[in-house]
Order: sequence, then C-alpha cells, then structure tokens
Amino acid sequence: MVRPVHAPNHPGQTPASFTPDSRQAWMRLIIALVIGSIGAVGMWAVVVVIPVVQAEFGATRGAVSLAFTLMMFGFGLGGVIAGKITDRFGIVPAMAISIAFLGVANVLAGLSSHLWQFVAAYFLIGLGTSATFAPLMAEASHWFERYRGLAVTIVASGNYVAGTMWPPIVSWGTQEIGWRTTHIGIGIVCASTMALLVLVLRAQMGGDKVRDHANAPPPQVDLKLSTNTLTVLLSIASVACCVAMAMPQVHIVAYCGDLGYGVARGAEMLSLMMACGIVSRIGSGYLADKIGGIRTLLVGSLAQGFALVFYLFFDSLASLYLISAMFGLFQGGIVPSYAIIVREAMPASEAATRVGIVIFASVFGMSFGGWVSGVIFDATGSYAAAFANGVAWNALNISIVVLLLIRSRMSATKSGPGFAT
Repeated sequence: MVRPVHAPNHPGQTPASFTPDSRQAWMRLIIALVIGSIGAVGMWAVVVVIPVVQAEFGATRGAVSLAFTLMMFGFGLGGVIAGKITDRFGIVPAMAISIAFLGVANVLAGLSSHLWQFVAAYFLIGLGTSATFAPLMAEASHWFERYRGLAVTIVASGNYVAGTMWPPIVSWGTQEIGWRTTHIGIGIVCASTMALLVLVLRAQMGGDKVRDHANAPPPQVDLKLSTNTLTVLLSIASVACCVAMAMPQVHIVAYCGDLGYGVARGAEMLSLMMACGIVSRIGSGYLADKIGGIRTLLVGSLAQGFALVFYLFFDSLASLYLISAMFGLFQGGIVPSYAIIVREAMPASEAATRVGIVIFASVFGMSFGGWVSGVIFDATGSYAAAFANGVAWNALNISIVVLLLIRSRMSATKSGPGFAT
C-alpha cells in the first residue's frame, strides 16, 4: 500500500489516501492548466488595449504603459502573498482570493474614468493573476513524484496558452464592443468560470486541500546551503536570466520596425516565440524528470545565451524569424526550472512561498530588462549593445547555476524516482 504524500491537518479526518502520479493527480493537473490559462488574461489584455486607452485618455504611451508595469509588480508581489497563503491554508483559499481580485479589478478597469484608475485597476489585476502561476506550480509539484518536472511545466504553460488564446479575443471585443465593456465581460466570465473550476479542483482534492506536509518526502538534493541562502542565489539567477530574456520579448516588435520590416512582422515573431515556448516548457519538464532541475536550468540558460548571440550577427527578415523561434524553444523552460529546484532542495512546507519569491525576482528581471534595453537603445541608437547586455546577464545566470551544480555533485544527495543524483 502506498503511503499518502500529505497527511490531513485534523486527526479526525480519514480521507482516502492520495497516490502521487495517479489518474487523480493528472485530473488535478488538467484542471490547474485550464485555470492558469484563463486567469492569465490580464498579462495579455493590457498589451492589446494600450493604443485605444491612450487615445481615449489623451495620454502618452509611457503613461499608459505604466499599467503593464504595475500589473507585473502586482503579479510578482501577489505570488509571494498567495504562496504564503497556499503553504498555510492550501491552494483553494489562495485561488478564491485571486478570483475575487481578478473579477472586481477587471470591472473597475472597464469603469475607470481617469487613467490613474485604469493603472491602479491593473495593479489589482496583477494581484489576481498571481495565484495562477507560482503557487499553482508549487501546488502541482506536491501531486507528483516521478513526473514532477513535467507537471510543473505543464501548469506553467498556462501562461503561454493564455498568450495565444486571449489577445485575439480581447482584440475582437475591443473592436466590436469597446475596451470598457470587454474588460467588464472578462471580469464576469473569468470570475464565474474560474470559481466553478476551483470548486471542481476542491472536490478532487477532498481532505488533501489543507495539509501539514508531515508525510511529504524530504528534499532530494542537498546543496549544503541554508534555505534563505539558496533562495537568494536562485533569485539573483532568476533576475539575471530574465533581464536577458526580456530583450527579445519586449523589443522584437520595435526592432523589426527600426529595421524597416514593420511592426506586424515583429508581432508575428513574438507570437512564434511564445508558441515555441509552450513546446519548450513541456519538453524541459520531461528533461527535468530525467536529469533534475539544476541540470535542466543549465541547459536552458546555455541555450538561451546561444540564441541571443545570433541576434548580434544576423538581422535579415528570414533569420529573425528563425532565431525568434529558436529563442522560444530555448528559453521557455527556464523559469519553471526554478520551481522544480525549490521542490528538489527545500522543504515541501515552504514550497509555494519560496517559489513565489523566486518568481517575483524573475518578474523584476523582466521589467528591468525591458526598461534597461530601451535605455541602452536610446543611448547608442542601436539594439546591438542591448543584445550584448543580455548576453552578459545571461553569463551571470550560468555562473550561479554552475556553482549550484558543482555543490550538488560534491554534496551527498537523496535519490528519488526519476531524478539524477
């Protein structure tokens, strides 16, 4: 008989034992992926409506873009808060709070009469979106042992699925019924749909929805580092890789416009990059189950740096399409790898909080990387130096990952099914 992974908090409860990697685990995973794909709407809707919001309020592009910046800040901060709630009370209460923020904030965005109200609403949207990423990844990691890496990256792919699904819907709604009504509709539809899905997830989890982790497996990798030290190192690495990652993701559209290819071509490249990122995320999860999170992160970081170097030497239209696809295939699995490392090397009881902190660092890296790349372009009149800056930050990330890999090889490790020691 397989011992349950998570013990119930209350001794009087005697729910059926949950078996990791079981059919029930995969059912939970599918529900989590759908929740993540719906809940990430705010990360992409703002990008679509920026031009029409700018025109209506008569504001500058930078002023309207502040909505995206604050949304990302709310997303990162909310991930830490929702992670703490998840570790203490379970994913269901965290998701309930997230849904409430997401629904109300989208309605407020649609009703905003001033730009500052729209920007503030998007900060709340970021808070609402947060529970659908880092805490959900951490929660899914508790449901699997053999296929933990694959599970984490499948949940993380919800973000990219949303990036493929929502922009056309938001664009159509903006053209047909206006951006205000579209936001109100998003709030109502997302809140009601996600609430139903969370109820289904709650029923699937039963007594396992709140747990004390008493019977959770111990960390599988001993890096001989304190939990706080490892969190700091992973956060620095996360900032570094995401500064590098932001250069193509944030500026590829503008780059194509500067080269004379037109912004539409750049948008196509960005879409191609995101689509390839879905493949990369799921593939990296499969790889992590074979070789572990640290080695998978190193492979992704080396590959990302390799792709960035190509941007320095090739700028024809065909080559940019090819490099953008390659960049998407290489970078998509990097961020979820941090969640896998946290679960391999830290106590299960802290997983959601620690993953939230590291993801917050990655959000800061993306925001800073997008901004600093623009500053470098303004100073040099070219994106060449900005790409080189990305390569340098990527090298910092690689050095930290190599350090962790060396420590993991030098230290005694605890083997687990499907993970290399």
